Amino acid sequence: TIIKLLTGEVIPTAGRVMVIGFSMSRISDRQIPYMRRTIGVIFQDFRLIPKKTVFDNLSLAMRAVGATPRDIRTRIPYVLELVGLKGMEDRYPDELSGGEQQRVAIARALVNNPDTIIADEPTGNLDPERSLELMGLLVKINQLGTTVVVVTHEKDLVDRFGKRVITIDSGHVINDSVGDQF
Repeated sequence: TIIKLLTGEVIPTAGRVMVIGFSMSRISDRQIPYMRRTIGVIFQDFRLIPKKTVFDNLSLAMRAVGATPRDIRTRIPYVLELVGLKGMEDRYPDELSGGEQQRVAIARALVNNPDTIIADEPTGNLDPERSLELMGLLVKINQLGTTVVVVTHEKDLVDRFGKRVITIDSGHVINDSVGDQF
């Protein structure tokens, strides 16, 4: 629900949700695409296109917002290096491990240089070691200046990073705190 509120898929029934200055209760239908361009979403099930290479999956996201072919050629290698997939541009999703597919999904969310990344259960399909590695990557992305919102049920994993944690139960905030870093 929180992801749908932040992306404008649902309108809040109470309270106020603000995204980059837009009130999600008052945003017009024509403003939503512009607001969404400032957000990258990482889906739990990756949502990669199986018949497209890593490069093509990323370039599709860039073309959707009007990027030039030159921008696409320069940005994709940079983002793939950032997520640890340098040289994998020509691989197809079924040639990649689950962790690598998740990194492609992260790269796709990053490729248009969003202000905010929203990750929906990003570690749900990964083993504990890969989960820790992925969360470390999200912390690195945050340190580079991007706001990162992680929606997860893995409280123990999140608590290890010493970041702000907001706990929601039945639509109500029941805790808002900063944990200790390991």
